Amino acid sequence: MLRVDGLHAHYGRAHILHGVSLDVAQGEVVCLLGRNGAGKSTTMKAIMGVVPPSAGQVLLDGKDLAGRASFEIARAGIGYVPEDRRIFAELTVEENLEVGRRAAPAGSQGWNPERAYTLFPVLAEMRRRPGGRMSGGEQQMLTIARTLMGNPRLLLLDEPSEGLAPVVVERMAEAILALKREGLSILLSEQNLAFANAVADRACLIETGQLRHTASMAALMADDEVRARYLSV
Repeated sequence: MLRVDGLHAHYGRAHILHGVSLDVAQGEVVCLLGRNGAGKSTTMKAIMGVVPPSAGQVLLDGKDLAGRASFEIARAGIGYVPEDRRIFAELTVEENLEVGRRAAPAGSQGWNPERAYTLFPVLAEMRRRPGGRMSGGEQQMLTIARTLMGNPRLLLLDEPSEGLAPVVVERMAEAILALKREGLSILLSEQNLAFANAVADRACLIETGQLRHTASMAALMADDEVRARYLSV
């Protein structure tokens, strides 16, 4: 479904991504793993057009989206959950969800608030609560649910487990696996190896803006040398 080929990105004169290439198949969960500052978030932002790529392709079902505006990429079928969540603090849970709502493609099951509440039951209990009065874990659930309201075919999750309590991380993993069972393709970035192992089919290891190693999660977990080289602190 998604193919990223030779992606480069800059912040001003700083060259951050150096020819990143990866792919995500239909219904697959792929995890971009690396240390802090390795280029994970920049890769997500470059795919979504938040950081315009300076070179390379971002192909969704064969259509190149590189260089398009973020709203055009969203309309093409990619949903983006940023690391900093960016909920609307003054709006209620229900209002945040409505802000993200887009019509579903013809013939497909669309997302609505009740379906989002089924995925994250805690949101149903606080549907009239302002986003600014929610915990970090609740806000993370809300921003994922709001993104799903746009009916994406591919979901980008940037550090979904960061800063969350273990019980919330467990719920987040359950939600990702539920979305995978429904056939949604997911690319997530993570530093939490245990979380990645719980949800991902494959891992792409990134270091200093370059993709260094790709393997199944099972193969990565069995390879102590590769994990020590690219993931240990």
